[in-house]
Amino acid sequence: MITLKGNTVYLRALEPEDLEFVYAIENDEAIWEVSNTQTPYSRFLIRQYLENVHQDIYEAKQLRLAICKNDSFEAVGLIDLFDFDPRNQRAGIGIVIKSVEYRSSGIGTESLGLLINYCFSQLQLHQLYANIGTENTPSINLFTNFGFQCIGVKKDWNRLQNHYADEGLYQLINPTNK
Repeated sequence: MITLKGNTVYLRALEPEDLEFVYAIENDEAIWEVSNTQTPYSRFLIRQYLENVHQDIYEAKQLRLAICKNDSFEAVGLIDLFDFDPRNQRAGIGIVIKSVEYRSSGIGTESLGLLINYCFSQLQLHQLYANIGTENTPSINLFTNFGFQCIGVKKDWNRLQNHYADEGLYQLINPTNK
C-alpha cells in the first residue's frame, strides 16, 4: 500500500470504505467540467472499480489516491496519475478537493507536491502533464507554482453546456532527469 505523508496531509490507497466519497465526487455535476465526466456513475460501478484498484500502476496505467488530513482517515479529495507510460516515463496528473471549505487551504498544494516528488523519485518519471481549462485560474496557479508550463492551448476543446471552452496543456519536466 502506498502512503505518502506531508506536514498536514497524507495520500493513501483507496479502500472499500471510500465508496460513498468516490460516488459523491464522481456524481457532483459542479466538478464534471474539470473531471471531463458526462454521465453519473452507479454505486455498483464504483464498487467494481474499488475492487480492482489494487492493480499495480504498471498494469492499470493509472493510480488514484485519497487525500486525507493527517488527523483523519476520511478523504477530502482525490489525486490521480493517468495515462501512465513507463516506456516514455510520463503520466498525466489531476487533483480534486471535494469540499469548498478545503480548497485554497494548502491541502491541494501539499498533496500535489507529495505526488510530484513520488513520481520523480520513486517512479523515475521524466515528465508530468496536466490538462486545465483556461478559465480555471485556481488550478493554473496551483500547477504553475510547481513549475508546470503551458505548452499549448487546445481551442474549443471541451463542450460545456451551451459553449466550447479552451484547455491548456501544462507540462513539468523532471529537473533532475534531463
